[in-house]
Amino acid sequence: MANDTGESSALLLEIRDLQNHATALRDELEAEKAATELAVQRAISEASSEAAQLRATATALRDEMELARSDTQHAVASALAEANGEIGQLKQTIGVLRDELENERAHRDELVRHAHIESQDEIMQLRAAAAALREQMENDRAMRDQAVATAISSAQDEIAQLRATVATLRDALDRESVSREQVINSTLAHDRAEIAQLQQTIQELRDRLQDRMSTSG
Repeated sequence: MANDTGESSALLLEIRDLQNHATALRDELEAEKAATELAVQRAISEASSEAAQLRATATALRDEMELARSDTQHAVASALAEANGEIGQLKQTIGVLRDELENERAHRDELVRHAHIESQDEIMQLRAAAAALREQMENDRAMRDQAVATAISSAQDEIAQLRATVATLRDALDRESVSREQVINSTLAHDRAEIAQLQQTIQELRDRLQDRMSTSG
């Protein structure tokens, strides 16, 4: 019986401890639940506030996007109008340039045709000039050949005359040489004779002088 009582007391104590522990856990759970609900409310409030801010931001962004879309449409319309105006000007400029190109092409073709005609005329003139020069060159060559032949003939005649003159002069020189030698020989003979006479006269005068000198002594 004592053992049963002790076990019952122990069991009661343990049950009381468990109850106290359960009560503490319940209180802690209640406090945690209250804290959780407060945190959830705070999170909901913050989320609501953030959602309101996001809605305001989205509205502002929507308004700004609408404004940007309007500005974009206006800019696109303005750009299209400007582009259409520029395209019109470019088309007009292209038309003017095409007309100028056609005129320039026609003018170029006219210049080419005129230049071709002038070149053909100049070619014909050059051919005629070349033919005239060729003919003149042939005539000059013929005249030059004739002049050369005449000069050669004249030179040959002159050479023949000079040879005849040289032969005549050589004969005359030979005759002059012979005549000069004869004159020289005759002069030498005359000089020798005269020298001999002078020597004889000198000797006679020397003899006479000696005779006079002998007679005077």
